[in-house]
This record gives sequence, C-alpha cells and structure tokens, in this order.
Amino acid sequence: MKKALVALVILTLAFMPVFGAAQAEKAPAQKTVTVFGAFVDEEAYRFEEAIRPFEERTGIKVVYEGSKDFETLISVRVEGGNAPDIAGLPQPGLMANFASKGKLVPVWPSLSALLDKNYAPVWRELGSYNGTTYGIFHRVNAKSFVWYPKKAWAKAGYVPPTTWDELNRLMDRMVADGHTPWAVGIEAGGATGWVGTDWIEDIMLRTAGPEAYDKWVSGEMPFNAPEVKAAFEVLGKIWLDPRYVYGGKNYILTTSFGDAQQPLFTDPPRAWMHRQGNFITSFFPEEIQANLEDEIGVFALPAINPEYGIPVLGGGDQFVVFNDRPEVRQFMEYLATWESGKLWAQTGGALFPYLDQDLSAYPNAIERSLAEALVNAKVFRFDASDLMPAQVGAGTFWSGIVDWVGGKNLDTVLNDIQRSWPK
Repeated sequence: MKKALVALVILTLAFMPVFGAAQAEKAPAQKTVTVFGAFVDEEAYRFEEAIRPFEERTGIKVVYEGSKDFETLISVRVEGGNAPDIAGLPQPGLMANFASKGKLVPVWPSLSALLDKNYAPVWRELGSYNGTTYGIFHRVNAKSFVWYPKKAWAKAGYVPPTTWDELNRLMDRMVADGHTPWAVGIEAGGATGWVGTDWIEDIMLRTAGPEAYDKWVSGEMPFNAPEVKAAFEVLGKIWLDPRYVYGGKNYILTTSFGDAQQPLFTDPPRAWMHRQGNFITSFFPEEIQANLEDEIGVFALPAINPEYGIPVLGGGDQFVVFNDRPEVRQFMEYLATWESGKLWAQTGGALFPYLDQDLSAYPNAIERSLAEALVNAKVFRFDASDLMPAQVGAGTFWSGIVDWVGGKNLDTVLNDIQRSWPK
C-alpha cells in the first residue's frame, strides 16, 4: 500500500511541470484598442466597417465608442484619468489644449514617415502644437456646398447661382413661387450651434478674405470686429427672415443637423436648398442615396466679394494618442493610410486627405468631384471654430449662434464671445 502511494506521489510530481507548461502555452488574451470619438449612428457604423480589415489582419480588437456629447465628455474623461487609448477630435483646438497639458503622445518616426508620404503639409501643420505633431487626420470634409432636389429644380426652372446676387434673386423667386428656399437645423447635442459657425466661416472667407480669416482664427482680429459683425448680418438676412427658412427660428434651433435636409425630399419639396458638407449625403433617405446623381444637385456656395472667389472651407477628425502601447501604434499607422478610408469612401458620405487615394473608389461623380476639389483646392481653410481655443470654438461661438438666433442682441453676443477668448 505504501509503495503504491509513493508511486502515485512520484507520478503526480512528474506530471505537474507538464500541466503547468500546458497552462502557460494558452493563447494570450486578445489585444484591445479603445477609441472614443464624435461619430455616431450611421457614421459610427461606417467607421467600424472601415477598420474591420485592420482587426482581421492583426487580431487586434478595436472598440469604438461615439457620443453626441463627445466634446464635453472627452475633457471630463481625460481630466478624470479615464482617457481612451485614442480619441478622434473634430477640433484642433481640443488637440492643442490636451497637448499643452502634456496629455498626448507625439507621433513616432514610422508614423511621421507616413504623414510625409500620404498627406499634404497642411494636414501635419493642423495636427501640430508648438512644432510637435500629435494628430493625424482620417475622415475629412469640404463644407462649402449647397445641395438641392435636382428633379424639382428642373421642373421649376431653377438654375444654380454663381454669385451672391444671383443667389438672392433665386431666393426671392422661390418665395414668389410659394416656396421656402432653405432648410436649416443646428441641434447637435453638446455640439449644438456648429452648423451656424460653418455658415459664418464660409461668409467670412467670402467677405473679409483668407488673410482676415486667419487673423480672426488666431485672435488677432476680435470677435466684435466690423468684419465679423458683417458676416453675421449677411447670414441674418437669410436665417432671421421666416420667408427664407423652413419652420423659421424654431426649426433652426430644434432640428438635428442630420434631419435638417429632410424637407428637400418631400413631394413637392418643403424647402429647396441645404448648405452642408459632403458628409450629409450619408443622412439622405436610402432611396436618394441609391440614385444620388439623378436625385441631387450640388453647387459651391457662391462668391460674395469677387476679389476672394470661392474658397473651400473644410474640417476633419484627427486622431490622437493618450495611451502608448504597440497595438495602439499599429492602429494609428493604419489610420494614416488610404486603406483605412477606402471602404468608407466606397459607401459614400466621406472624403479623405490621402495623396495616393484612388478617386474611382468614390461611388458617384458628385463625390469624386468633391474629393478632387478638396485635394486640389487653391484656397483651403480649416473650420475656424475647430482651430480656435476650445472654450471659444467649441464653446461660446457655438452657444453664441444659438443665443443670436434665439433673439439676443448681436453686439452683445459678439462681445460675450470676445470676452471668453483666453488671455
């Protein structure tokens, strides 16, 4: 009996290292990268589809979370020590804010090489703070476009205007025909108001010009300067006149930017024009998206001062790193390539900045022409509110638009925004 027990103990001891080795050889836990951004709903789905090839090739799981209140929540999370691995920032001002506090990981040599190869220099400049690059751009957009229901316009005999005077005459003709020219909605959760800042920026480029625009963005030109007030007054002639905007002020303030264009697609249209970036096509009804070239027309927002022509206003989402790990670096390098944008480009509603992109990937002639215009634009300026300090660009400028549409005195609004500019 004793011999049997001894043999059993020896046998057990002999096999213990083998069992331990078997345990050690188990597959390691899947590596995960967390990404937080402003893509929600359809945009979030398209982003997740675009990054699927990376997950399949590397085995790294990318967990994306989007929020309409992203601009508020990202600051709360970072300051609370709960930053995501990567964040997609719609405003370079947010990047500068985090970089100034030492929260971000600068780009590393291999990622820097991709930036030099795949991007025009302007994108590196926009992703840099004090000479150090932190952000890389992925989905970008061009905003200076007006969309319209093509068949209804043809039936009514309307023609796209090429000057601001022609636009004004067209608006008055539409009103005389019993139609409402514009559909506008600026509700966007914690980002409500950005649609209005885009309008102001486009008008500033067309009335004050690119050099004045740059001074305004940097704070050299104050918000209560005559040039800025004049831009608001140009917009006010449209937005604050109930003849020109479907549903008037109430519709503007309470309608989501993603739903605002819906009046264009009723029969007959309840509104006949909608100014928005190229991404808005992904919010059109499915039957419109399926036949975009036949259903939708688009023209550039016309020149106001012929001296400044028709500049292109754009924006984009730059991705920055808070937590430095090998798998995080791998994903960032993927985002710096055309491969990361190709699938989204094919589904529509997004443009990309990559120099080596294949324009034939875009699903229709409209988006191919917009992508080409963005890459080749002679005068391109990034969204001013996205470049300004976050407390202004993603704060008082947005809320000031809401206050102004709601009836607050324009001079008071502009003075309030100027006072909020950091000293």
